[in-house]
Amino acid sequence: MNTTKRKILYITGTRADYGLMKSVLGAIENHPHLNLEIIATGMHLMLEFGMTINEIKKDTFKIHEIDASYGKDDKESMANFVGKFIQLLTGKVNEIKPDMILLLGDRGEMLAGAIVGAYLTIPVAHLHGGEVTSTVDDFARHAITKLAHIHLPATELSAKRIILMGEESWRIHVVGAPGLDLILNEKLPSKEEVCENLSLDPKKPIFLAIQHPVTLEIEQAEKQMRETMEAIAHLKQQTVVIYPNADAGGRKMIEVIKEYDKYPFVKIFKSIPHIEYLSLMKMSSVMVGNSSSGIIEAPSFQLPVVNIGTRQEGRERSDNVIDVDHCKEEIINAINKAMSDPIFTGKVKKCKNPYGDGKTGERVANILNRIKIDKQLLQKKQAFEVVTEKIER
Repeated sequence: MNTTKRKILYITGTRADYGLMKSVLGAIENHPHLNLEIIATGMHLMLEFGMTINEIKKDTFKIHEIDASYGKDDKESMANFVGKFIQLLTGKVNEIKPDMILLLGDRGEMLAGAIVGAYLTIPVAHLHGGEVTSTVDDFARHAITKLAHIHLPATELSAKRIILMGEESWRIHVVGAPGLDLILNEKLPSKEEVCENLSLDPKKPIFLAIQHPVTLEIEQAEKQMRETMEAIAHLKQQTVVIYPNADAGGRKMIEVIKEYDKYPFVKIFKSIPHIEYLSLMKMSSVMVGNSSSGIIEAPSFQLPVVNIGTRQEGRERSDNVIDVDHCKEEIINAINKAMSDPIFTGKVKKCKNPYGDGKTGERVANILNRIKIDKQLLQKKQAFEVVTEKIER
């Protein structure tokens, strides 16, 4: 190994973040002055969520495993996971000795990585900061922003929010959403190939459903999932349902999903490889649930999205989204609108994606290469303006 290269360590805990980051990781790996290493943990090592570590191992990246996962389906397990992962990650980072730690988004493993980087005086670079949602993910995302040294937001609006949080503007580089790189630059598997792999009928409409638990609403997770599945059962259309993530409430949702395996038009999967998932989005007639991919990636496919509940509340979006509550009738009506309303479908066909141009991977690699690692980078200063107004007490 050429030890003069800058070593970048990326932390991944789910099929989703790894798939979104493939272009960035490839650009780092192929950069002449950068080396990439990856730590995989969490859902990647859980059999009930598809053991996706096996998918990662098919790539050529250097991968380390940390066996920390979610023991139970509750909030306590989420908190325990972060604590356990911090302990294990500290030793592994000391062993790897990276020059930078790279993180995406808002999950617990990313927060743990930011904490470890801050305390070990290793610069942290963070993608997708400055965004707004309505769950505990918001807290984690903004905490990572305050711990990170380099900010790589997807949009100008997100960059402005990071400045409002007191971060110095020179640390901020708008790079776009990495999830668009594969969509805009790579050839996706054909519809025939994906339908064969997933046992789908290419001549029939395809609904895509992916719904995650909302951490502040886990007591309602079972009911929320049932409302969605009842809407799907009522419409009797060919539907691909993908398991939720391992956050609190996820297992309760999975138990509900399993009850609908009796319907021949419902196809249930623990996980789908990211490249096939993108192709599935491309060929689907409508997407249902609360996944961020319905907000960030779906506009690039002009895919109508029925976004359910509060999980994506506040996130920038295009004209392809219909927002509804966790209510069977609302979901049914929204799906019908997405499929047949000429005004809405006309807007969807013309919608523009606000999240970038498909060149994020190259931008990130170049930024990580040219950033100077010095005292100025590591010693963060808060850029808050002087508050002159009286604070209420």
